Amino acid sequence: MPKLWTESRGVIAATANDIGKANAINALLVRPIGLLPQSEGDPVKPFALGVWTDIRALLKPDVTVTALRKATSTYTHTIRYYFACAQPDAQRHDVDGNPIGAVSDEDRLAAQTKYLSLKTPLPPVIVPPVEDPVSQRASLIRAGILSRSRPSPSVN
Repeated sequence: MPKLWTESRGVIAATANDIGKANAINALLVRPIGLLPQSEGDPVKPFALGVWTDIRALLKPDVTVTALRKATSTYTHTIRYYFACAQPDAQRHDVDGNPIGAVSDEDRLAAQTKYLSLKTPLPPVIVPPVEDPVSQRASLIRAGILSRSRPSPSVN
């Protein structure tokens, strides 16, 4: 079992990508929420458990809950969000951005594990070239793997 981090990396600053995702969420709401970063360099704040209910209550009448759920999920499944949740001093925040309590050790470990998996690049997938069936058959015949079909002698 991996060990929890004990040294804080400080405030995890939002990037332009994070701001874009935060703006996408705010565009679906009747008012912006303080939980999300407003500009680059603002801290990425872990959401409080159950804050979804508060965010959903602010949904514009013409917007579907599914759109809000997708936009929120896109924000909360980023590497910087996981990194912010994994910090030893991580605090959960309400819809207005006020800290309300520490992130549990279990949640920190899960965020740390997810962060490390996203940080580690996946090995490249090698896809063999696809040959058309005619040239593939010709290659096999040349290699002697596939015999040519010859017409059977007819019996009279």
